[in-house]
Amino acid sequence: MLNSQNLLSGKRKYLVGLMFLFLVSAICLAFTMTDNDDFAIARREVLLRRIGHELLLQSGDSASRVLPVKKITENEYQIRFENEFTFQTDSLVNTTRRLLAKDPLTSDYVVNVLNCGNTSVAYGYAMSKNTKDDIVACIGRKQPKACYRINIKFKPTGINTVKNGYLLGGLSFLAFIGFIFLRSAKPKATLPDNNHTNLFTLGSVVFDAKNRKLITNEKTLDLTGTETRVLLIFALSPNQTIERSRLQKEIWEDEGVIVGRSLDMFISKLRKKLEHDPNIQIVVIRGKGYKLNITS
Repeated sequence: MLNSQNLLSGKRKYLVGLMFLFLVSAICLAFTMTDNDDFAIARREVLLRRIGHELLLQSGDSASRVLPVKKITENEYQIRFENEFTFQTDSLVNTTRRLLAKDPLTSDYVVNVLNCGNTSVAYGYAMSKNTKDDIVACIGRKQPKACYRINIKFKPTGINTVKNGYLLGGLSFLAFIGFIFLRSAKPKATLPDNNHTNLFTLGSVVFDAKNRKLITNEKTLDLTGTETRVLLIFALSPNQTIERSRLQKEIWEDEGVIVGRSLDMFISKLRKKLEHDPNIQIVVIRGKGYKLNITS
């Protein structure tokens, strides 16, 4: 029993340490990726301001300001301007394509130019990593001078997706390790190790659980590990009904497969080894299980 407890304790410490190291690694990587994410987002906002700057220059305005870029949602931004301006649709498409090609987080995105007064869409298009999927219309047309805001919505991708996938994978791995640990930690019918409980007197037979032996006046019979565990359950509760399900659970469940006929086979083997003493019998209790009957 003591050796089993020490082994289990060692397993527990090893697995707890392993899970702790993995969790620390996951947290460190998450923070590292968050730092990278923040840098990439800051760089994206600079590129968006550059788009606004070039549009003003193309409209002949080199004096008014591009207002701070507004983050609407996690993946949508708005470019705002101090004054009214005009723009060519093809110039807007080409400018956004050229500058956002420098953004490592950008794959697909949708651009909508909104009128400031009523937020109606004055012009819009969609760009894709696969240029065949681009949706661009009304090229070559000049938009009237007005107050515009440009919304750019990006397809979720890049660092956020990788980080979330890594952390979810890490949690799944931890859950798997926990499952393996719980299975390894499930109690089995263990053999006693101290001198006070390793010998059982069953009628005229002495059951040595520690050394897996049955000792009679005539001879000594060896027991297998499974036979010993089955007989130990009976020896700890003589003349008491032991449910069949309990025997199956305690003896075979940790091996992952419970075979009903296996129990009958081992009961039969034990009966043969105990037949030297007619006062000891393993009897069937119909609908319940078995009982080790010991009569004086």
